[in-house]
Amino acid sequence: MVCRMFRIETEVDKERRDLLHARLRDTNTAASPVLAALRGTPGERQVPLHVWAMDERSGELAGGLVGHTWTSWLHVTYLWVAGRHRGAGLGGALLAQAERTARTDRACTAVRLETWDFQAPEFYRKHGYDVVCVIPDYPPGITEYTLVKRLG
Repeated sequence: MVCRMFRIETEVDKERRDLLHARLRDTNTAASPVLAALRGTPGERQVPLHVWAMDERSGELAGGLVGHTWTSWLHVTYLWVAGRHRGAGLGGALLAQAERTARTDRACTAVRLETWDFQAPEFYRKHGYDVVCVIPDYPPGITEYTLVKRLG
């Protein structure tokens, strides 16, 4: 019999979150031979990959990329360039450095990322990314794109 009582919480419960993650990982591992084969290997871990660019004159952050690698993929979470440095190739340089590190140091073969319609879908297409998913109205009035690139 299933208990019909629910407790809805909106605060973060790290212990319960970690328990849920572990149980989901175990369920997924049992259901997928691919994920089962990853268990206990270095590819199982998400490893942060951050690239920073500092303004040489001011010492302030000029731009950066935050992501992580997992299995053979780089996932770019954030890429940002300060307004005064935009249009000079810094975003492309940050992206290229992350891709190079992922490919050469971490054996990644692909990259994925998400961006909104007002951000940079054309920037990523220009750098060899393909749109694989479009979610209109996420959030309302905005379209989200998921893009991927195979690393050579």
